Amino acid sequence: MNSNGTSSGVLTPQEALVYAMFAAAASDRTVSQPELLRINSMVAELPAFRSLGGDWMSREAQDCGRLLSKPDGMGKIVQMIVGALSPDLRETAYALAAEVASSDLAIKDGEREFLKLLEEAMQLDPLLKAALEKAAVVRHRSILEN
Repeated sequence: MNSNGTSSGVLTPQEALVYAMFAAAASDRTVSQPELLRINSMVAELPAFRSLGGDWMSREAQDCGRLLSKPDGMGKIVQMIVGALSPDLRETAYALAAEVASSDLAIKDGEREFLKLLEEAMQLDPLLKAALEKAAVVRHRSILEN
């Protein structure tokens, strides 16, 4: 349990954004180095996380991991994320999750499943969802691939 009551099922918006990123990374049962680096850089750079301390994110990732390991953990996490966010921040959460899923240059089946659950629970516009995913994929494309 974290200081904000995560075990009770209530997340702050910042926690929900971290849960979206970490759950996307962990949904294929492994968190890659590129995924961890991307999560860390986004938390360090994005305005939503400016007021938070240094070890805060690792606690959130551990809390999220514990929930993921439980039966229907993925569904519970999606409900918690959606419940903590306004519609605008739901779009942000989806964009961040897609960014993390794309960071190791391949969106795997487990990651696609998580993104689908998130999309459905957030009732995102299909065109917006596609645009967010495409933008994440092209940002991680290597110049060496061509």
